Amino acid sequence: MIHDVRDTPPNIGGASDPLVSFDRVSMIYGAETEQAVHALKDVDLHVDEGTFVSLIGPSGCGKSTLLRVLADLIVPSSGLVQVGGHPPEAARQSREIGFVFQDPALLEWRKILQNVALPLELQGISRAQREKEARRLISLVGLDGFENVRPSQLSGGMRQRAAIARALSTSPRVMLMDEPFGALDQITRDRMNMELVGIFETTGITVLFVTHSIREAVLLSDRVVVMSPRPGRIVRIFDVDLPRPRTLASRDSDAFAELVSLGTKELEEGYGDQIR
Repeated sequence: MIHDVRDTPPNIGGASDPLVSFDRVSMIYGAETEQAVHALKDVDLHVDEGTFVSLIGPSGCGKSTLLRVLADLIVPSSGLVQVGGHPPEAARQSREIGFVFQDPALLEWRKILQNVALPLELQGISRAQREKEARRLISLVGLDGFENVRPSQLSGGMRQRAAIARALSTSPRVMLMDEPFGALDQITRDRMNMELVGIFETTGITVLFVTHSIREAVLLSDRVVVMSPRPGRIVRIFDVDLPRPRTLASRDSDAFAELVSLGTKELEEGYGDQIR
């Protein structure tokens, strides 16, 4: 299904009370200067709980800005953002949001177990409890046996697994992922895609995922959101109705090829949807 959001604001999933909502959100960097950059304009997006949503679009279209607004890392110039009916600040303070960046940003002087347990340590959770939870998450992301290894001893994909485990440690309702696999080789990226599919299908967590790869977006997502060039706005949304559980073999189906072709077409057309 294709949604043309020039006519109707998108509610991804269709519920009346979405978990995540952006209502007419705009972001202007340096608004009072001659070098002002209009990153987002009038973004409307509603996402139901338990949905995997990928954001695609040209570089500089505001995909990462949208995640940072939701994470309460920056405040939008205008508009309303909510997580579970509350502002991002409240969601951040209650640890309802996890964030995975392209750079895992692990602390080199701490072992993997200590890195994964860090958010729980900052919350004042007892050592026994936080290490028990960290071990569970390390197992979930397939890093059993590497608890006492330092980040420098791991491959890029393994470090990113540890970063995902750390982001999951506070049991967030929403996971934000900003091109987390962009720096990995294709084989490792494929493996990480499958790890993420497994985590999503096991936990049911809501995911907003930024990528430049149409194939990756289709493989992982329930919905794909297409954004226009800057100033970024949402111009198309299409459903990915491939059956779950997903595997790499899902990419061999005619349905997958059709969705990738559709996504490519929608992205190309998005370049022409400049704000009037």
